[in-house]
Amino acid sequence: MSVPADRMELREEEITAHYGAALSMLEGFDHTPRIAAAAAKPVAGRSPGIGTRRRFRSTTPGLVGRSTARPEGVRLLERIEGADGSDALISPVQATVMQGLRRAIAVALAVGEAFSGTTGLKELKRENLEGRLSSAKSTEFSELLAAEALAVLYTFANATAFLLSASASEATVEIGGVEEVLTDNAQLALHGALWELDQDLERFADSEPRMVATCLAFAEMLMEKVALRAQTAPRLGPFTGATYHVEADDFTIQGFAPARHARGTRLTMQFKEPHQVVGNHIAKYQAMKLAKMLMAYDFDRKLNPFAELGGFIFTFMGDGKPGTGKTTLIQMMAGLIHGYCQIAGYPFRYQNFSIDQIDSYQGKSGQNAKAFIDNVLDPNVIGFGTVDDIDQIAGKRGDRQSSAGQQEVTAVLMEAFSGANTVVRGNCTFGMFSNYPENVDDALRQRAGARFLVDGPQTREDYIDILALLMGKNHDIPLGSHDLYAAQEIKRAVAASFEGHGRPKEAGLLRVWERVEREIGNLDDIAKMGAYLKAIQEADDRFTGRAIKNITDAVKVRAMDFELPDEWMEEPDLFLFKPYDEKLGMIGDLRQQITVEMVIQEINRYADSEFRYADKSDEVAIETAVREMGRMEEARRRYAERKT
Repeated sequence: MSVPADRMELREEEITAHYGAALSMLEGFDHTPRIAAAAAKPVAGRSPGIGTRRRFRSTTPGLVGRSTARPEGVRLLERIEGADGSDALISPVQATVMQGLRRAIAVALAVGEAFSGTTGLKELKRENLEGRLSSAKSTEFSELLAAEALAVLYTFANATAFLLSASASEATVEIGGVEEVLTDNAQLALHGALWELDQDLERFADSEPRMVATCLAFAEMLMEKVALRAQTAPRLGPFTGATYHVEADDFTIQGFAPARHARGTRLTMQFKEPHQVVGNHIAKYQAMKLAKMLMAYDFDRKLNPFAELGGFIFTFMGDGKPGTGKTTLIQMMAGLIHGYCQIAGYPFRYQNFSIDQIDSYQGKSGQNAKAFIDNVLDPNVIGFGTVDDIDQIAGKRGDRQSSAGQQEVTAVLMEAFSGANTVVRGNCTFGMFSNYPENVDDALRQRAGARFLVDGPQTREDYIDILALLMGKNHDIPLGSHDLYAAQEIKRAVAASFEGHGRPKEAGLLRVWERVEREIGNLDDIAKMGAYLKAIQEADDRFTGRAIKNITDAVKVRAMDFELPDEWMEEPDLFLFKPYDEKLGMIGDLRQQITVEMVIQEINRYADSEFRYADKSDEVAIETAVREMGRMEEARRRYAERKT
C-alpha cells in the first residue's frame, strides 16, 4: 500500500530523545492541583499507621535506589508497582503499562516539538527566555503555548489508549470526568494529567486488570475533554492539518481523532446464505450490494469510491412485523462482509448496540452510544454497526415515557448519522431495525438514508421455500411440483419488486398521486416530479428537505445498480488491491444513467414508508386515547356509584 503524501514520519530517534524527560515525570514530580481536588482515600482494612507500599525494593534496572517510601507528590511508577499488592517483582502487565506511559509521553513531547518548530513557537520560546519577547507577540506566544499544550495532551492520551489497548481485559472502571486540564504550557499540561491519573489509580487500581482499565478510561475521558476544549482554541491548524505516523507502533496521529488498532471483532453469530433469506427481495439485494461496496474502501486514501461517486449507503432502516427476517438479514450481511474481509485480509468489526447498554447513571448511556459509534467508524477497519429494536433504545424527544438514557442515545445517534462533524468515508455502515418504526423519533428516522422493508415471505413460492428450508434434511417428504429457491433468484425478484413501486402502495399517498396525476399528467420531467414532492409535503409536513436528500441518495444507489463481480471479491488483486484512482474508474465504468422510472420508484418507496409510519403512529395514538377515555368513563361511573 502507498503512503499518503501528507503523512510525516515521527522518527524513532525523535521519540527516544524524550525518554529521559518522560521517565523523570513517571519517577516523580510535585504538582499542586488548580482545578481538580485531591480525593485521597484510606485503604480499606488497614489502620492509618500501617504502610500501604511493598516491603521490598524493585530489582528492575533503572528503578533501583528509589525509596519505597511515598513522599508527597506524584510517583506513578511506584503507584503502578503497588497495583498487585505486595509482590516483590514487577509483573509483565505492570511493565507494559510503565513502558506504554513512557512511550506515550515521549511521542507527545515529540509531536509538541514538531508543532513548536512549524509554528514559530520554538523561536518565541527562545526570545522569551532571553527576555527579548516584545509585547506585540505576547498574545501570539500565549495562544501557541495553549495550542501546543492541547496537542501534547491529546497525543499523550491517544497514544496511551492505543498502546495499552492490547492489554485490556473485561474489567471496566467508571472514573468520572477529567478536570485537571491545564493549557499554560505542554509540561504543566502533562503534569496535571499525570497527577489526575495518579489520583484515579489510587482510587480504582486495586488489581492489574483494573489498573489497565483505569488507564484506558482516563485516556478516553482526557481525549474527549481536550477535543472539546480544542473546538474553540486558536492556532491549532498546524496540528489538525498534519498527519504524523510512528512506524514502530503503526500509530497514526490525525489531529483530534482517536487512533485505534486495526483489529476486528471475533464473530460468533450463525451466518446465513442469501438463499436462506426468503422474500425481502429489495432489502436482501441492497444488503448484498452494500457488503461489496464496503470492500471498495481504500485504506491508504481513507475513502471509498462509492462515497465519492454518491452511491454509498451510510445509514439504513429495516422495518417490518415481528418474525419477518430482520435478524436473518443482519446475519446474512455480516456473514458476507466477514467472508470478503477474510479473503482480502481486512479487519472487520461488527457491533450491535442493544437495550442493555442503556444505563441508569446520567451520561453513561450517551458514552456507551458514542463508544459504539467510534468503534464502527474507525477508519482502520471495515465496520458494520446495528441498532436492533431502535424504538426501545432511542427515545422520542418530548416523550415523557422515554428515559434520560434513551434521550441521550437519540442525541448521539442524530449527531453521528448526520451532524455537523459527520464524515462519510465509506468504510462502514449503520443499520437500524425496528418492528415499530413509527415509535422512533422523526428526525432520527429521517437520518436513515435508505429504507429496507423487511416484510418476509409474500408469495406461494416464498412459503414453500421457507418451509423446506426450516424443515431441514431429517425427513423424506417429497418436495412436490416446485423449483426450490427459484423465486429467490435475486435479479428477477428485485426487478419485479422495484416495478411494484411505480405506483404508491399506501392509501394516503395513493390519493396524493392520483390527484397530482389528474392535474398535471404523467410525471415525466423534473418539474412534475417536484410538484409531486410538494404535494406529498402538503399531505405530511414531516416530508422535508432531508427526505428529498434521502430519495436522491437512493436514486444514486440505483445508478450503481450492479453487483461488483464475485471474482473481484475472490481474487483481491483484480480490484480490492488496486490504487484508489483505478478503483474509482472501474466503478465509474459500471455506473448506469438515472431514469424517470428510477426516480418515481424511489419517491414512492420512501414516501410509502413515511406514510406507513405516520398511519401506524396515528392509529396507536387513537387507540391510546380511546383506552384513556374508556378508563375515565369507567372511573366516573365508579365514582358516581360510591357517592350514591
